[in-house]
Amino acid sequence: MRIPCPFCGNRDTQEFVYRGDASPTRPDTDEAMHDYVYLRDNVAGPMREHWYHAQGCRNWIVVTRDTRTHEIISAEFPR
Repeated sequence: MRIPCPFCGNRDTQEFVYRGDASPTRPDTDEAMHDYVYLRDNVAGPMREHWYHAQGCRNWIVVTRDTRTHEIISAEFPR
């Protein structure tokens, strides 16, 4: 799989470190922290993910990827 880094261009996945789902937001309450840390949805289809370009520009990027086919739909810097 190749990831289109917005800064470096098309790169091999081995240059990146996968962090996970980019959609959860940190909760304000202690009660919701358990779900935030431990519970994740297993999405079948397009999913926004955090990737770190460790062997390149060292930027975090948000990749939208179809988890069924591994097709990369978009890659952008986080906002």
